[in-house]
Amino acid sequence: MKLACLFGLQVMVHFTAAWCVPSVAMNPFFEELALCYQDILFLSVDVDDVKEAASKMEITAMPTFLLMRQGTQIDKLVGANPDEIKKMVDAFTPQFRSSKISI
Repeated sequence: MKLACLFGLQVMVHFTAAWCVPSVAMNPFFEELALCYQDILFLSVDVDDVKEAASKMEITAMPTFLLMRQGTQIDKLVGANPDEIKKMVDAFTPQFRSSKISI
């Protein structure tokens, strides 16, 4: 996450655990989000593998989703709720408008 801070990246972190059925069920949804929002870095962190990160970010339940910008937590959602996660990412991502050019 330090790299993200250095480069000013926007980061979405999925704190998960192999033994947590709702976390595992969210993996395909999280992967699809990563494909749709390529300007955001998507990371999955297994709390059993990276206990220090989970402790530092005060993760007490899985799944937990954090949105971060420049190393600062912007939003947090606990639970497997795809609709709310999508809303959170949509609110976090600047909307780009495209204009059609007629030739």
